[in-house]
Parts: sequence; structure tokens; C-alpha cells
Amino acid sequence: MAKYERSPDVIASLTPEQFHVTQENGTERPWTGPYLDTKEPGIYVDIVSGEPLFASSDKFDAGCGWPSFTKPIEPAHVTEVTDTSLGMVRTEVRSKHGDSHLGHVFPDGPQDKGGLRYCINGASLRFIPKADMEAEGYGDYINQVEDI
Repeated sequence: MAKYERSPDVIASLTPEQFHVTQENGTERPWTGPYLDTKEPGIYVDIVSGEPLFASSDKFDAGCGWPSFTKPIEPAHVTEVTDTSLGMVRTEVRSKHGDSHLGHVFPDGPQDKGGLRYCINGASLRFIPKADMEAEGYGDYINQVEDI
């Protein structure tokens, strides 16, 4: 089993946008982040810890300006926290090992896929193409990624 952890060296190497989103609970501007239009098969991992978070098979176009997913690829790697900022109650999602702010989860996703929409900042993610998953240590997840 891989060990995923928060590394000071990785934190220091983040871009200003990645740092703001993951470490300061920021939000990238809609329609500006990476991976919004990525359609290639693969997985999305935490930019800080590398822990697997979402599969391309569970990605959908929510029209909201951020990558959206119906569920985590590894539910134990995603934690949910009540967020009362901005004068409303929302459910924040964070990576378990990296403790990175990822985004929020809402109950307005596709009903036939569970009804959830994980609205995720692209700056908190790193995409691993399916062809590279084995070499990068994510071979255990290949069967969870459908070819497009």
C-alpha cells in the first residue's frame, strides 16, 4: 500500500494558485483552472500528497466552471467538513492525507449516479493519464478507469 503524506518540500513547490487553493481554502476563478475540459481517461490525485481522489469515469460537465465528479475513487481519501463561510452552510471536501482543500460537494449531481456533485478546484489536482498509471504507482486503480 502506498504511503501518502503532506510534505513540506511539496508545499514549497506549489504555484501561488495551488498554494492559495489547497493551503488557504481558496477557490480558483470559474472556467480558469486546469482539467475543466480534460476528457482523457485517467485519475486525479491530490497535488500535495498524491493520494488518488477521482476517476475520469466519474467526471461530468456540470456547467459550473470547475471539474465535477459524482464520487471519489477512494472514499477514504476524501473528508467532509462543514463550511459556514460566506454566510451559508456548505460541505467542504479535503484530502485525508494531504489535508488539501479540494472544493465542495453539493446534492445536485446526476440522480442516476447518486445525486452528488463534487465541485473541485483544478489547482488542487494532478492528472495521471491511464497510460501512465502503472508507472506512477497507481496500477491498482486502472480497472476503475473506463476508456473514453
